[in-house]
Amino acid sequence: MVQDSETLPERRQVAALCWRRAGGGGREVLLVTSSHGRWILPKGWPMKGRTDAEAAAIEAWEEAGVLRGAISPDALGWFTVTKTDRHGHTLHLPARVFPYEVAALADDWPESDRRARRWLPLAEAAATVSEDDLRGLLRDF
Repeated sequence: MVQDSETLPERRQVAALCWRRAGGGGREVLLVTSSHGRWILPKGWPMKGRTDAEAAAIEAWEEAGVLRGAISPDALGWFTVTKTDRHGHTLHLPARVFPYEVAALADDWPESDRRARRWLPLAEAAATVSEDDLRGLLRDF
């Protein structure tokens, strides 16, 4: 089902919190590099005709090579993304975060030539990302 656009911010992004079970019962999170070299979650814009969760899963494929898994239809929460538009204006956009339990990764994916990816324990992932509210989401996950 596509979300009612009147209940969501018009300018927003969607993100996939890609995770897997680690030894000892913990969880690891998959981070990718941004175009500026920071470690981030795979994220992008909502897609017409897709739910935000479906769009987040597509971003996980394109940016991190997630082949298979189970994405939650329910958002875990939000964090603020700071972007610069083509006119040089700084934008602060909310990004809805969808947990995505990863079953398989591809060795080659659409943005593999532009992005690195790395599995990290939750606490280390929280310490690695730049956004304070994303750190909190990762710590609470």
